[in-house]
Amino acid sequence: MDAAVARRAWTLYEPIHALTYFAPEVTAAWVDAGVRGFWRGYFAGRAAPLGGAPAEVVTATFFGFAPTMVARAIPSIWSLIPPEQALAVRVAGAVAALDAVLGPVGGRSGDDTAAAGSEAEAADLLQAAAEAATGEGRALAAANAAVRWPDGVRARSWHAATVLREHRGDGHVAACVAADLTGLEANVLAAAAGPLPAERFQQVRGWTAEEWAAAAETLADRDLVGPGGAALTPAGVELRAQIEAATDRAALRPWRALGAQAVARLDALLVPLVARIVTAEVIPDPNPIGVPRPT
Repeated sequence: MDAAVARRAWTLYEPIHALTYFAPEVTAAWVDAGVRGFWRGYFAGRAAPLGGAPAEVVTATFFGFAPTMVARAIPSIWSLIPPEQALAVRVAGAVAALDAVLGPVGGRSGDDTAAAGSEAEAADLLQAAAEAATGEGRALAAANAAVRWPDGVRARSWHAATVLREHRGDGHVAACVAADLTGLEANVLAAAAGPLPAERFQQVRGWTAEEWAAAAETLADRDLVGPGGAALTPAGVELRAQIEAATDRAALRPWRALGAQAVARLDALLVPLVARIVTAEVIPDPNPIGVPRPT
């Protein structure tokens, strides 16, 4: 099975997960739980599967965030909400966001048996793929896979998408580390590739202007970016391509385990659902997490 299958699958499951970071229903769920401020909810939800791990571990596994930014939320967030409760809040918020975009399971009327069956089938196939996403060397994927599967079609779909995207993300981090990139340098390289401005990357990842400039200078010394990190050099383009190819290869195992026929069926089931998520325009394009548009 070609590694392009893994990239194609990513374009379909990533938007299901990524609603977590942009939908107002998710923000409302955190506020209702007593967690105010977007980044508090972000770190509480994404770090909760790690079971209250210290800031150093969260920084290492999340990879691209400034340690000072992580330290503003971890571990103090656990005095507001324990990890077990944060797990429940993030699922509830994700399901509310999916319901808002997709309507009732089975269609807008809620009584379309065929549509409900198709969505349930997609959840089953996503879960099967997620359960085949082995956690060796992948701390975030393993932590999310260890969480009890939630009840409900959309909750299962979202959790499966989360396991799969963290599995892919862990592989991407490994590819960046193998390319001798720090989390900050990987951000500078991504910003140089466009289309999102470097200032936006720097802001949402918590790096200072001085830290960003120093990383850009390091990459320029390696002939990966031009002066100031404004654009990739040919060597930078090649390195980025190598990292993405390595990421795709490392993400292939769940889809190879699922098999070509099931992968094709899942693709057909997810395309109309994800099209509705994309056209709802809840997830901005472009965005800092690189959520792709399926083709």
